[in-house]
Amino acid sequence: MSALRRFAVASLGLATIVSLTPGVAVSAPPPQPPSDLQQATKTLQGMTLEDKIGQMFVLFAYGPDANQADARNTALYGVATPAEVVAKYKPGGWIYFNARDNVTSPAQLATYSNQLQTAALNTGLHLPLTIATDQEQGVVVRIGPPATQFGGNMAHGATRDTKDARTAAGITGRELKAMGIRQDYAPVADVNVNALNPVIGVRSFSSDPKLVSDMTVAQVKGYQDDAGIMATAKHFPGHGDTVDDSHTALPTINHTREQWNTIDAPSFKAAIKAGIDSIMTAHIVVPSLDPSGDPATLSKPILTGVLRNELGFKGLVITDALEMAAVRAKYGDAEVAVRAIEAGADQLLLPPAPDVQFKAVVDAVKSGRISERQVNESVLRVLLMKLKNGVLFQPFVDPAKIAKTVGTPASLATAQKIVDKSVTLVKNDTSTLPLSKDPRKILVTGWGVTTTQALANSLTTRGATTTVAQTGATPTDAAIADSVTKAQANDVTVVLTQKAWDTKTTDKLAKQQKLVKSLLATGKTVIVVAVRDPYDIAYFDAAPTYLATYGYAAVSMESLTKVLYGEIKPAGKLPVDIPVAGQPATPLYKFGHGLSW
Repeated sequence: MSALRRFAVASLGLATIVSLTPGVAVSAPPPQPPSDLQQATKTLQGMTLEDKIGQMFVLFAYGPDANQADARNTALYGVATPAEVVAKYKPGGWIYFNARDNVTSPAQLATYSNQLQTAALNTGLHLPLTIATDQEQGVVVRIGPPATQFGGNMAHGATRDTKDARTAAGITGRELKAMGIRQDYAPVADVNVNALNPVIGVRSFSSDPKLVSDMTVAQVKGYQDDAGIMATAKHFPGHGDTVDDSHTALPTINHTREQWNTIDAPSFKAAIKAGIDSIMTAHIVVPSLDPSGDPATLSKPILTGVLRNELGFKGLVITDALEMAAVRAKYGDAEVAVRAIEAGADQLLLPPAPDVQFKAVVDAVKSGRISERQVNESVLRVLLMKLKNGVLFQPFVDPAKIAKTVGTPASLATAQKIVDKSVTLVKNDTSTLPLSKDPRKILVTGWGVTTTQALANSLTTRGATTTVAQTGATPTDAAIADSVTKAQANDVTVVLTQKAWDTKTTDKLAKQQKLVKSLLATGKTVIVVAVRDPYDIAYFDAAPTYLATYGYAAVSMESLTKVLYGEIKPAGKLPVDIPVAGQPATPLYKFGHGLSW
């Protein structure tokens, strides 16, 4: 019997000896350990309403230490330290962000996780937290090196290799688990069919529903079966065809029901069939699924009607962050929290007004607007996931063992081999590639302080003399002129673009496009590389040499360098169509395109 089961049997006080005949004591058959449902139900029975509501909230706090005061926490929660936040709300979950000063190193995170779990166990409820983060890999990571980095979803899509996608998820999941993180808000299951999608893009595996489904299933198995943590498919019912960012606006997706069934639904159906533990909602309006105008996060027809009843999902439904503008556009914060639970959400992620929203949910239950039965069902799902992933009885980790799991040489080598397969050569009209081994002067310019330097470092190890002129996402005319001058003094220029297609906001004004066109006008050898969305080439198709890496981490720049020098053949195939600029239905380069030599 496992330690978890022995603990459960003892805690329930099961008898092992009964008397069947007067005067004769005989041993009864060994008692069966209680099921997870029985254990969760017994725990639920000892909880107050406020305890239950706390389990339906997933919170964060500022700072890297659970016992460190931060004025930002006081402003948000009324208490200063993360440990006090845990004590006040007894939340079911917690989320880490690098941008909120949570992350300094994997060992620090392991210690932080232990501190938070100690705080949770010291409340009257004695329930550990499920700690989560968004480690999608690629362009969305909360924990950088020394944790193992990969190319991201669209890079996986470019390889078509589901085995590698599963391996990557397994490595990522095991590293997170070593840091005390038992849930990853990944994989993204959205099908990116819109080249102008500002929020998904390379976070999606592909524009092909079958490829997205296959990759999603592979990563679900990697996270859950191989690493033993919770995976979370997002963003239901599908965020892949929007031109608005739900962080700042409320998008509408006008797919017909038939289009939704064909494009958006398959990957979520596949995830459910694969046993996905959790699904995250999208703050998007889908009139064909719910004509009310409410975002899916607040839609009972979508969360209960479609996700629960039609698709048969029985796992945990968690909202996307409630601090995002899209979900706050129509209702006040208190009403948002209540409506999300009414719709069928089990957990509320990142409530922006925690006191107000906690009280609103409690009051809604006491008034009968939300039934306590529904709350019990949600909390049971939360508890069952804590049992399944072992956090209920083994919440602590050993920071001293981090080095044996996180960023090991074997994992880093595996990641490099996987990313090597993803680089896609879209154009090589002048046969510039592969470069010879001759010494040469190379200018690395364009987007990304760390990315341009990482590429320059990789090029330098091959004998190149490199100059770096980072220009950012909106290069000034002076920066463009400087890059042009430097290009004329170098043998080769490699210019990195990052969403150069995105000129929707007035401050961008096609500045990256101007940079590339100005460099091409020098007549020098120019290699253009999209380090995020592959769609950029539609805006400077005159570029004779163009590659897509789908990611900008150092591991992707090393793979790019290998391709540039012919150390490996470019093997990636476009996982999306690249449409002609301004003509979304006309492919410039089709799904599956990719050159080699």
